[in-house]
Amino acid sequence: MAFLRNQTTHIPVIWATQVLEGLAKKGLPSRAEVTDAAMSGRAECVMLNKGPHMLAAIRFLNNVLLRMQQHQYKKRDLLRRLEISLG
Repeated sequence: MAFLRNQTTHIPVIWATQVLEGLAKKGLPSRAEVTDAAMSGRAECVMLNKGPHMLAAIRFLNNVLLRMQQHQYKKRDLLRRLEISLG
């Protein structure tokens, strides 16, 4: 809901939900982190955590986002269609 509200007000969205934290710190992402990475394509910016496997996390995120572009589209309609009330 907050994402859609920011989209209509033209406020940039930063996706910062511990995206790929397990991969950056331990070298292995959890299933939830991969899902977050896939959904982060809806935002303008993704925030990653620091860790010894940071380069692997960046490459993994790039791969996921490139593959998700084929399946995910931002809504472009800014205003609903105007209708004339008769009455």
